[in-house]
Amino acid sequence: MQWALFNSEGLLFLLRWGHFIFGIAWIGMLWYFNFVQGPFFAKAEAGVKTAATKDLVPRALFYFRWGAMGTAITGWTIIIIRIMQGGVEVVNSSWGASILTGAVMGTVMWFNVWFVIWPRQKKVIASANGEKVDNLPALARRAFLASRTNTLLSIPLLFFMAAASHLSPNWDVTKVHMWLGVVVVLVGLLEANALLADKGPTTKPIEKVGGVIHMGLWFTVVFYVLAEVVLKK
Repeated sequence: MQWALFNSEGLLFLLRWGHFIFGIAWIGMLWYFNFVQGPFFAKAEAGVKTAATKDLVPRALFYFRWGAMGTAITGWTIIIIRIMQGGVEVVNSSWGASILTGAVMGTVMWFNVWFVIWPRQKKVIASANGEKVDNLPALARRAFLASRTNTLLSIPLLFFMAAASHLSPNWDVTKVHMWLGVVVVLVGLLEANALLADKGPTTKPIEKVGGVIHMGLWFTVVFYVLAEVVLKK
């Protein structure tokens, strides 16, 4: 008797299952930080914020950063296995266009978690525990902007990840490389805003919860419309 899990398709299923679990942990904690914890901290008393930063935030950040790592590893492993099985035709397909769009966004988000948000949050936690940290407001601000950018990107990311298996666009798959170039440029501009901007009009739409949700939905529409235009047959 051959069990369904004990073959290459079973391996891909397990990787997808793990991808879902890690992704839920990651995006769930991301939305918790931005939609729940952030507004609470904005109104909380200093003592409450300090206590939460000492005890609550480190636990939440553990699941946040390792959820991001697990999501990235399982996601890229799935893509690599699919390419090994089907060759370049896998990339030059509607599945490839959609899944790689999400993968570009997810990889930038993973970078923000591990190399922008987490290093600065460690210093915020250290400050709450009594250590002297220079430029703490600037550090917290940079982590905030990266987190807001990740929240914005999570909305179109989930759209294109779902579209890979559940939407059947009539796209010219020979233009996938052109489309991915557009994605890299647009995501790169959003990332540059997170890393280079500080205060000013470029950050105002994502300062508040409502703004970042609206911008995420707006960029989902923009990415989808551009995909239909660039990949039109």
